Amino acid sequence: QLQLVESGGGLVQSEGSLRLSCAASGERLDIYAIGWFRQAPGKEREGVSCFNSIDGTTWYADSVKGRFTISSDNAKNTVYLQMNSLKPEDTAVYYCAAVSPWVSGAVCYLEYDYWGQGTQVTVSS
Repeated sequence: QLQLVESGGGLVQSEGSLRLSCAASGERLDIYAIGWFRQAPGKEREGVSCFNSIDGTTWYADSVKGRFTISSDNAKNTVYLQMNSLKPEDTAVYYCAAVSPWVSGAVCYLEYDYWGQGTQVTVSS
C-alpha cells in the first residue's frame, strides 16, 4: 500500500523559500495523481497544486501561481513543492496526497485516497 511522508516545512520569513518533499513507499508514485493541499487554523483544507499522471496536467491555486512549483523525481519516488516568495497567508499545515486518476485534466477536486501526516509551514511577516 502506498505510504506518503512529507518533510521540509519550517519557519521562514516573508519572501523566503521552502521546498517540501513527499516521499512515497510501497508503490510507484508516478502512476498516481498527486496533490499538495494545505489547511490553515480555522479554515477548510484547500488544494494548492495537483499533477495528473494521465496527461501531465498541472494545476495551481490562483493564490500560489507564479510562486509555487510542483515537480517529481521518479528515481527517488518523491514529489516536491517548491515555494518561493512566501507570504504570511501561506502559513498552514501542508499535506501531500495521491489517488489513482481516472480522468484527464486538473485533478485537485478528486477524492484522494492516500495522505501524508502533514508538515507545518509558518511564514513570519
